[in-house]
Amino acid sequence: MLIALFSKVSNPFLFKPPELKDENMLSQMTFDLEEKKLVLKRLLTEKSFNYSEEARFPLVSGRKSRFYIDCKMTTLHSQGAFLIGQILFDLIKPLNIKGIGGLTLGADPIAVATSVIAGQNGVDLVSFVIRKETKKHGLMKYVEGDVSPGDKVVIIDDVITTGGSTLQAIEKAEKAGLEVVQVIVFVDREEGGRENIINEGYEVESIFTKSELKDEYEKLHK
Repeated sequence: MLIALFSKVSNPFLFKPPELKDENMLSQMTFDLEEKKLVLKRLLTEKSFNYSEEARFPLVSGRKSRFYIDCKMTTLHSQGAFLIGQILFDLIKPLNIKGIGGLTLGADPIAVATSVIAGQNGVDLVSFVIRKETKKHGLMKYVEGDVSPGDKVVIIDDVITTGGSTLQAIEKAEKAGLEVVQVIVFVDREEGGRENIINEGYEVESIFTKSELKDEYEKLHK
């Protein structure tokens, strides 16, 4: 099985399926969604998941946690971006949206990766950026990118804890006239954020949960 084969190597990107001519050409891999997630989960755990026996990582909420997930270590990595883009594109294909984006900075590399993969598949998809503060000059916009009022979009975030940043992105997107059809988060810390967003009337899908990454971390550190 593919899962068993990946578990035997410390770096899953060194795995060479029989059909590959070049082990460095990850783009030749024809994995399904779950297989892509398997590889990405390993990379995300190795690069982004931090754990401490004591709560020493400060969160945006002001609390401290034993877990810190620095998603940008993965989303700004070439192989991470490639896999994230493929997975997100698989998820949004049925939605017929114009754009994908979220609150800067965490959402930015995810949105760009997804739009690049969409383009490679012949689909027009705009990535857009939502500023935390309005631009002080020029058009003074909150939302940057080729989207217009009435466009259907997906809001993304790299990590949700309480969901406050994601809801802020939704509010600003809707003030710009965009129609938010779904929210996708890269990692759900399982601390109420997903439920808070759902309670506001939005459909939420998470790629990974903190529990999944913790389980993977424990496997890697046995």
